[in-house]
Amino acid sequence: MDIKSIPHPALEECFQLEAVVDTPVVAGQSNIHGRRQLIIVKEGTLTGKLTGCVLPGGVDSQIIRPDGFTELSARYALELEDGKTVYVENNGIRRVDPVAAPEVAAGKIVDPKYVYFAAVPKFEVYDDSLRWLEQSLFVCYGTRLPDRVLIRFYRVL
Repeated sequence: MDIKSIPHPALEECFQLEAVVDTPVVAGQSNIHGRRQLIIVKEGTLTGKLTGCVLPGGVDSQIIRPDGFTELSARYALELEDGKTVYVENNGIRRVDPVAAPEVAAGKIVDPKYVYFAAVPKFEVYDDSLRWLEQSLFVCYGTRLPDRVLIRFYRVL
């Protein structure tokens, strides 16, 4: 057996999330740390292999560096159509084309074509029928719009 015999991973798109978010609350800003902001998740929808809603009260804690590079750490809950719930911890990064970096560092939303936005979600489930969420790795790719976030979740096969 050699290195070439190691299987290549594949991605399976499992579900999509659209979350309505509030105006960012700036916790602070400096030349060293960048801009720390908190964004409240108001509500949202979930479609695909999981269907339901995003419960209000989640938060996305962000640190936006002066060059526009952003560290993301979101926590929110989902309620599925059948009443089951899922807690999500989603950590990732967003980076922008240098032409858009000054706008992002100032807290502005820029055209998604300038943005790389990827994260690694971790799920906590409370029903055995959803255990597959905890027993696989997932990645997601997103788009930030002025009042909402769109995210596609992929399971690594």
